[in-house]
Amino acid sequence: MKILFISDVYFPRVNGVSTSIRTFVSQMQALGHEVHLIAPDYGIATEDEAWIKRIPARNIYFDPEDKLMRYRAVLRLLPELRDENYDVVHIHTPFVAHYLGIKLARLLDIPCLETYHTFFEDYMHHYLPWIPQSMARKIAINTSRQQCNAVNAVIAPSQPMLDALRSYGVKTSAEVIPTGLQEKSFEEADGEAFRDRYGISRQRPVALFVGRVAHEKNIDFLLRMTNELRRQQPDVLLVVAGEGPAQKHLEDLSAELALGDNIKFIGYLDRNTELNACYKAADVFVFASKTETQGLVLLEAMAQGVPVVALAELGTKSILIEGEGAMIATEDERIFASKVFSLLANPGKRAKLGQAARQYVAKRWTARLQAERMLQFYQRVQSRSAFHAMNMDNNLKTRGG
Repeated sequence: MKILFISDVYFPRVNGVSTSIRTFVSQMQALGHEVHLIAPDYGIATEDEAWIKRIPARNIYFDPEDKLMRYRAVLRLLPELRDENYDVVHIHTPFVAHYLGIKLARLLDIPCLETYHTFFEDYMHHYLPWIPQSMARKIAINTSRQQCNAVNAVIAPSQPMLDALRSYGVKTSAEVIPTGLQEKSFEEADGEAFRDRYGISRQRPVALFVGRVAHEKNIDFLLRMTNELRRQQPDVLLVVAGEGPAQKHLEDLSAELALGDNIKFIGYLDRNTELNACYKAADVFVFASKTETQGLVLLEAMAQGVPVVALAELGTKSILIEGEGAMIATEDERIFASKVFSLLANPGKRAKLGQAARQYVAKRWTARLQAERMLQFYQRVQSRSAFHAMNMDNNLKTRGG
């Protein structure tokens, strides 16, 4: 097949959407399919630009990490896109890319699909703080319903996310297809060398969070949990790997809780050279987000044999199984901290749960399996679209006769 992706974000902008796109594209290419991506130009080339059509973009004043593609610049590509003879358009974000994706699919006369990556219902008010939370939630729900019903098919990364979309009134054909893990996520990494590089003692107990440092990730809770945990484990260190708009807030909260000796912010890490080693360096991976449509970092940690303690909310509920590499906690700092401590204090239990984590992910969450499912879904949507077009044509002929 020949597939056109379109997204408002992609590397070097680091987030889950960028990771998902790269993962699916790598697998589809390996399976012999051709994929092109329309994405913003950040002024920085990534490692592989051959399949990417970079579009001039403008800055967003309230969100300096992101950019908005220039609508007309994309439409000027139309003659070139027609020559490519794509089979489907696949949208990955709900901003400029959504409306461009629908328009391009109509002009190219091919089906249009969209992956609903982000749970905007519990997300939007963080970025539109001047709007009352109830109103922001209503806007998110209404917009999500309209956008999902405007495409031929929707992909949800988890069943709970699809259930939420159905509750909004989304009627479009849909499939649950999560992002899988690339083989490199299972590659052996040197956690001790990583600790040495970042000045962390090899003997020190480490709890790790990896992800965008954003308000909806509920990292505040992890800081308060660490404050409880150090009562039992005074030398525990919470490592936060990532960057984002909540950084200053978390640094202030850390100072307020006097966590200076128990927390380390290390910023973004290169996925190809450092991330596996970062996971491997941890004793426990901790996660408290309640808005994840999937929670890929949980799987990445498990692939390195690191046990997880996390809330099971929305998308993470479809990943986490008690005892299968994970301990599920409630949003209570003391209860969460006690589960983390039970692993830090018992190396045998920690090792056993870590081994179970690696086996669980290898069996159920590989990228190749999910890419094959996505390609099959494309074909079903394409067949339905062709059947619908044929019926419409026959109806017109009948009326004409």
